Order: sequence, then C-alpha cells, then structure tokens
Amino acid sequence: MVGSRAHSLNHHHSAGRHPVVACKGPRRPARTPADHALHELVALSRALFGTPDEVEILRLAMDHVAAAGPYSAEAGYLKVGGDLVPSPRNGQIHALAVSRRVGELAGQDGDVTVPGRPWGRALGLRGPGGLHGYLVVTSRSRPTKAERSLLATLVRYTAAALSVAFAQRRGREDALELHRLREERTALQRQLISVVAELGYERAVHALMADVAASGGGEEAVTRALHRLTGLPALVEDRFGRLRSWTGPSRPVPYPEPDPVRQDEMLHAVASEVGPVRIKDRLVTLVRPHGDILAVLALVDSRDEADEHTVLALGHAAASLALELAHLRNLAEVELRLHRELVDDLLAGTDEASAYARAEAVGHDLHRSHYIAVVQWSDRTADDSFAQTVGRAASAVGMRSLLTRRSGHVVLIADDRPHAHALYEALARETGTRSGTIGVSGPCDSVDEIPHRYREAERALEARHHSRERYGTSFFDELGLYRILGPGSGRRELETFVQEWLGRLIDYDSRHHATMVETLSRYFDFGGNYDETAESLAIHRSTLRYRLQRIRDISGNDLANVEDRLNLQVATRVWKIMLGGPD
Repeated sequence: MVGSRAHSLNHHHSAGRHPVVACKGPRRPARTPADHALHELVALSRALFGTPDEVEILRLAMDHVAAAGPYSAEAGYLKVGGDLVPSPRNGQIHALAVSRRVGELAGQDGDVTVPGRPWGRALGLRGPGGLHGYLVVTSRSRPTKAERSLLATLVRYTAAALSVAFAQRRGREDALELHRLREERTALQRQLISVVAELGYERAVHALMADVAASGGGEEAVTRALHRLTGLPALVEDRFGRLRSWTGPSRPVPYPEPDPVRQDEMLHAVASEVGPVRIKDRLVTLVRPHGDILAVLALVDSRDEADEHTVLALGHAAASLALELAHLRNLAEVELRLHRELVDDLLAGTDEASAYARAEAVGHDLHRSHYIAVVQWSDRTADDSFAQTVGRAASAVGMRSLLTRRSGHVVLIADDRPHAHALYEALARETGTRSGTIGVSGPCDSVDEIPHRYREAERALEARHHSRERYGTSFFDELGLYRILGPGSGRRELETFVQEWLGRLIDYDSRHHATMVETLSRYFDFGGNYDETAESLAIHRSTLRYRLQRIRDISGNDLANVEDRLNLQVATRVWKIMLGGPD
C-alpha cells in the first residue's frame, strides 16, 4: 500500500515538493498562448518525473491543471490496496458526490457533474500495472479541442510519473527485502559454519541426503546415513515400539518386546518437548509430519557423547524420514480408499462385470476363490489407522487381499484361505496386544457369494467372542453345530453341515447301493443299542458291528468321540427330517 509504504495520503507534505521550474519564465514576444501552455506542461513533466512520492505527483498535477486550459482540479485520488483514497487537497463542498461518481465509473473515464461548472470529467491515471488513480477536472467553459488535447497530455504525464514512482517504490522495497534476506542468509551461514566447522557437517548432511535419495528413501537409508554421520547406532521403531530398522553395532537379538504402557509414556514425554529427548541411553525424536506419529527415530548413546552436531544430524534425518513416510502414507490412504469403495460394493452385492474390472484396476485378481476375514481388536477403534495396520499385517504374511472397514471391525477379501494363526500373530505384533479376534468365512467362488460369505465371517467372529478362548482365529467351516444353530443359518448351511459329516457315507451308499447312512441313523435312534438297532434293520448283530466299523473307516469319524458322535447324530437327523433322506 502506498500509505503504509511511505506517506499517508491524509498527511500534507510540504517538505520535498518540487517547484515547477520555468513555468512562469520570461515570455518571448513571438510565443503564442498555446506555446506558453505547452512550455508549462513540459516544465511540469520534468517536475513530475523528478518527484519520487505519489502524493506529491498528484498534488503537482492538481496545482497545475490550469496550465492546460480553463480548468480547475476538483479532486484527486490514488489507488491504494484496491481502494481509491482521496487527496488531502480535495475540496469539501462537493466531495461526497464526486467520490460516489468516481466509484461508479469502476476504472473508466466519465463525466462528473459539479454545480456552477458546465463541464466536468473524471480522468483515469493508468499505467502498465493498471489504474493508479483519478484526476477530476472541471471547466468554466467547454474546452476546445486543443485544450482537451493539452489536458490529455497532462493526464498522461501524471500517470506515467505515477507508474515510475510506484516502480521506484517497489524497487526500493525489493532492495530492502533483498538486503534483509541477504543479512538473514549471512547470519544463517555464519551459524551453519560455526556448527559444522570442526566436523565438516555441511558435507556430511549433503551425503546423508544423497544417500537417502539414491536408495529411494526409507528407514534403512536414513539409519545407515545417520550412523555414518554420528558414529552411533541408529534405529527406527514404529509408534508401538517394534523395530523397523537398525544400523550399527550392539543390536539386541531378539529385540525386546515393547511394553504398551511404557511406550505411551515415552511418546508423551518426547512429544511434550521441542527437539530430541534423552530417554535412558537413547536420544529420541518423533517422526510426525502432520501431527500423527509415524515412527520413532533414535540414536543409542550409552556414553552420553551426543553434542549439538549430533542433535542437528538427528533433526535432519527425522525431517528426511518424515517426508518419505508421509508420502508412503498418502499413497496407502489413496489405495485404501479405492479398495474400500470396491469392497463395500462387493459386500453389499454388485454386478460381476463391474467388480472384475474395478478389481483389475487396483491390481487384484477377483476370479480366484476368496475368503472373507473379519478382524476386530478390543483396544483399537476400527478407523483408517487400524485398517492400514491390518493391511500391513496381511501383506507381511503373504495375504493378497482387498480391504475396508465397517463399524467395529475391518474386512478383508483374501484370495486364499488365511493361515489359522499367521494373521493373528502378525496383528498381535503390529498392535502390541493379543486382545483380537478374527472370523473367517468358507470359500467364495463367485462375486454373488461374497455378501453371504461376509455373514459367515461375522458369525465366526461372534462364535469366537462367546467361546472360552475369545481371542484368536475362528473359521466358519470349523464351527460345527453353531453353523446351523446360529442366527442367519438356512438350508444352505444345513446342506453344507450334512455334507461335511455324512458326505463320504452318502457317496459310498450311492456308488455301492448300500445303506450306511440309514444304519447310522437307526443306531442313533435306538440310543446306540446294538440289539434294537439290528432288529429294526432286520440284520444280524455281527452285521451291524461290521457296518459300524465300515462307517468309522469311510467317514474318518470316531463314534466313541463325544464331539464326533454329537455332530454325526445331528447330521443324520437333518438328513432324514429336513433334507429328505429315506425313512
């Protein structure tokens, strides 16, 4: 702003005015009035261009507007910060009406009405940078063409002088800013030189950045370069205290299992301070580019050798690692969002063509047989952070999957049957606790089956919650009776249950025209009584014994085992009563 940079427009400047030299010099006898006016304008132009102050330029123009003809300067305005600020020389009688009219012109020239003046005009003072202000001129009579031309010349001189003054002011300000920046740079250079003089730290910092950049960044590149700079073991842990990278000697093997309570206390202590904090034999700093803690970077300094150079190196390394981890996190969030949208549609039910195309776009083969896994951890909210944790754990155990989160749990659509313990153990390491439950569905061979298999996974999760050992992994196809007794079960679950327990016997009977399933059903109907069972089948007791042994051999189930016996009995009842088995 003009006012803030040099002079207030509401302050009258008497000092530094430039008198119009030669405006009233001796006339030569042959000089005409037009020559005299032009001579005065030329002299005025010299004064205008010799004045560095915008307010003074406008004053000179207003004072000498009569040199161009029968004119009077009613008002003048300078554009300051987007507003038209009136000159202190403006008259007060018609000031409000004139200012309102100038504002209506919105940067254009236009007529201005002033009582007692037959002619009035608001003339814009324009330069290469746009409108600089206005000069409002009235006349006692309508100006001639020559007088209008002289007035236009005065306006052009004034506008050009203002452009020069504005440019010079910007130049002075830029020069002052450049001087300030140079002084800052000099001070920083002196400070840097004082820090790195003894150790050659400037070259070492460049080496660190070059090493990180050449290797593609990441934890290992940072710890390697930081160890080379300081000579101390450098390490990166995740926010839960599990080791991600270590460079240098004395690495503990195995690495200590973190204590969640102590880890939280340590994070709070470091976060409350500015810069690295000493925790026992470590100098620790947090990697948190946007407030969220992405990792912990530390130097092992058991001899308390760290100085200001070490602290500075640790700070540079943390900043480098923060950029890399933030970038990786942003990529993960975008990928997670795309996966989530696809999985949400799959769980709700969607058309196959769209599902296959979208899955291919995110690099997942949906044509394979899939399993639905539902993951819940009692001390973790099912938010984006936990979803990313589940995704990392699944990748760590080789699971190729799509992922989303629902209220209370995270859902994985995996292209292979999850290992009974691998995902749970990986998540226990990631979260630092074992208070989690995973429910896994049966196999899913088409997109249409996914919503049903998702309900199976939820039922497996629910069954695990109500079991004696509530933490761990449960598979729906291993739930036994719960599959047909639990909520949401239907004929499909009954058929699957019967096929699991009686399938081999049913196939044997079909191939050999035998009655193994019927024999087993009668055996259970008569409470395991051999004589009554044999009599109902019209066979000899020894024949019944033979058949029961064959049933054990064919089915692989032990009738003496309580669990097998219960499931077989329920399966024969379902087979006979609900699935239409023979009477």
